[in-house]
Amino acid sequence: RFFGLALLALSMGFLWGYGGMLSFGQTAFFGIGGYGYTILAINTGETTGSMFFAAAAGMLTAMVLGYFMIYGRIGTIYFSIITLVFTLILEKAIRSTSGDQYVIGTAKLKGQNGIPNVPQLEVPWKAGLQLDINWFFYSGAISLICTYIGLRLLLTTSFGKVLVGIRENENRAELLGYDIRKYKLLAFVISGGIAGVGGAFYAISIPLAHPEMFSLGRAADVVMWVLIGGKSTLIGPISGVFAIEYFKGWLGTQGVGQVTLILGAVLITFVLVFQAGLMPTLSILPGLWRERRSIILSIKNYFT
Repeated sequence: RFFGLALLALSMGFLWGYGGMLSFGQTAFFGIGGYGYTILAINTGETTGSMFFAAAAGMLTAMVLGYFMIYGRIGTIYFSIITLVFTLILEKAIRSTSGDQYVIGTAKLKGQNGIPNVPQLEVPWKAGLQLDINWFFYSGAISLICTYIGLRLLLTTSFGKVLVGIRENENRAELLGYDIRKYKLLAFVISGGIAGVGGAFYAISIPLAHPEMFSLGRAADVVMWVLIGGKSTLIGPISGVFAIEYFKGWLGTQGVGQVTLILGAVLITFVLVFQAGLMPTLSILPGLWRERRSIILSIKNYFT
């Protein structure tokens, strides 16, 4: 479950931290990936192809939505608002599919209740042989690690460098001859595919494809993970997921009633005190310690 959420956070960290686009639509692609995997796996009985379909569904949705927004020259604020509205529309649409007539093949959508008993991943070369809990854990970990490495390598290419340049100054990048719309759309599509795979892993782990995957609360969680972990790094959003979700679970075991209130206070504290996020702050601590130590040694040497 954590690995699925980490993929969702990583998609937001890449898009927002390096592309400069704050999207509340990541939960839409997350939910589409979860539902897409579940529906296709139920109808075909094949899970490996369904996992690829989850990524493709997220990418295709991002491509269609992003084309109209990015090539329509929508401003940054309106970009965030439209993705938020899109997510809320999808959530409302899924919640209204409670009747028996809402069926895709043999998969009943079941509205508020979601689709239970999501098919578990199977060994690709042995149909019908499900991965046990350990290998499912390893598959989630490997998917997260490979995605992280892939994005790191992508950011070292000319595409990644231009994307960061667009984040810093769109007008300057465009005056240098780059088609900023193409770069932004491609980044949006990549992030949609990552979120789709995360949604599939999350649905399998519960196991339930539920409208809550599209919810506004989940969209707010993503922003909180990225802000606390640090949006200027790729490891930051991942660490934010594990830290916050573990902290929420710990608060639940302690019988704390106002978990949301406490998380809000934590977010405000991090925004005010650790503006760069957890991981960037930790990365500069050794340098600050060395600088402080050198100053102290200089003072001692001066007086001796």
